[in-house]
Amino acid sequence: MRIGELSERTGTPRRLLRYYEEQGLIAADRCPNGYRDYDERFVDRILQIRGLLDAGLPTRIIKQILPCLDKPRIIHFSDATPEMIAALEHERDRMTERIGCLVRNRDAIAEYLETVLSNDRARAATRQASDG
Repeated sequence: MRIGELSERTGTPRRLLRYYEEQGLIAADRCPNGYRDYDERFVDRILQIRGLLDAGLPTRIIKQILPCLDKPRIIHFSDATPEMIAALEHERDRMTERIGCLVRNRDAIAEYLETVLSNDRARAATRQASDG
């Protein structure tokens, strides 16, 4: 698919897709006319990259862990320095905390909605009974 279609399907601006390519996060084949041609698998890859960026990971770390997101997995240990491992551990722990916060917020919203909706249903039933 061309860059425009990939942009539409992922909600990612073309400029950002080109940046991902510059950073080595994705790679496009080139058509004879020079247009980029992306494989279907890049739709999921872009969504994964965006999720990792939203979680606060820099592109240099994302580039390191992208092989872990594919099957079959080809993981290169040669560049796993103690600093890189510490950075990944820190990011993992930060994500775990954020996930906990998101789960609590989701549950609070669900409880609120459940209460509001059941009150609305009760009011509607009371109105219907008094009208009938």
